[in-house]
Amino acid sequence: MKHRSAQAQADVMMIRARASLVRVRTGLANAARGLAKSYGERLLGCNVRNMNPEKAEGLSPELQRALEPLLSAIEEVSERICEYNDRIEALAQTSYPQVALLKQIKGVGTLIALTFLLTLEDPHRFRKSRDVGCYLGLQPGRRQSGKSDPQMHITKEGDPYLRTLLVQGAQHILGPFGVDCDLRRWGLKLAERGGRNGKKRAIVATARKLAVLLHHLWVSGEVYEPLHNSNPRTIAAAA
Repeated sequence: MKHRSAQAQADVMMIRARASLVRVRTGLANAARGLAKSYGERLLGCNVRNMNPEKAEGLSPELQRALEPLLSAIEEVSERICEYNDRIEALAQTSYPQVALLKQIKGVGTLIALTFLLTLEDPHRFRKSRDVGCYLGLQPGRRQSGKSDPQMHITKEGDPYLRTLLVQGAQHILGPFGVDCDLRRWGLKLAERGGRNGKKRAIVATARKLAVLLHHLWVSGEVYEPLHNSNPRTIAAAA
């Protein structure tokens, strides 16, 4: 067991505080939508980041009066979250230049990269990059019995917030706005042959592979090649 340094712990607290505000905003937004729906009406728009009292325009006057303080609170929380975003961005630029290495991967922003660095802190704790997936609880469990060796759910060990961020990054990589890269191609191919829950399993597997890739870039300092496996030189070398 290796404990974080005092400075790393202080920097992590800023990320944790932001995450707490995001949870609060999500709860308030769900409450506002639920109240409007129970009254037979709907709020304008669905993006929680832009939710404010103006979204209540067009609702009945009595519902507007009920929701206005709630929507104002959501708007204020969003402003505080933006302040944390600016602080986290400044922290990464001044104290953690390695963030730029990890952000080479499209779908990995400052928040994911910095949380990854601060959670692991020392990349040389791991003998192989593949060990990071196990450390973060993204490795499927096993239950061997005789000739039976079924694949279980992921272990969910390690830091749950970083695991959540990596899953979000994987969702972006496999989503409609993800850019073409080896990781996306691998994940989509896995989803195609995964059956009913193929997409969910592919997202988790892509998150695990993303963690391994982030650690490799961190240790090696290499320039990331999105289509490294499709490079003619790589194919020729493999042949």
